[in-house]
Amino acid sequence: MIDETTVTALFEAALAARAHAYAPYSGFAVGAAVLTQDGAVHAGCNVENAAYPVGACAEAGAISAMAASGARKIAAVLVVADGEALCTPCGACRQRIREFAAPEALVIVAGPEGVRARFTLGALLPESFGPANLPDAAARD
Repeated sequence: MIDETTVTALFEAALAARAHAYAPYSGFAVGAAVLTQDGAVHAGCNVENAAYPVGACAEAGAISAMAASGARKIAAVLVVADGEALCTPCGACRQRIREFAAPEALVIVAGPEGVRARFTLGALLPESFGPANLPDAAARD
């Protein structure tokens, strides 16, 4: 269980990252923050590119920052964006999160005003394919 102080820290980190999003084409700025099992927070923002599929999602940036720090286990993710609809991680990012998180990991969706919804990764990506599906998975942990 993640306490509300930690959720607030994730929200603030994601919101701060979102302020630096590079979204000149869509105008849709997104920020994300991941919480590692040791309590560290890593944030990222979306970065678009004129060659559209080359851009990067905010979650991918946060996960890259986490990996660059040496961490390998995600306890929770928070994604923040504008709009009426919930901005849950896209399918590719759900799989990116799954690489480092168990199905029980918390995925929090927020707007600039605060938290809107909470899910488990398993609810967003049921019956997922992950590292344990590959041979010799235990050797990589």
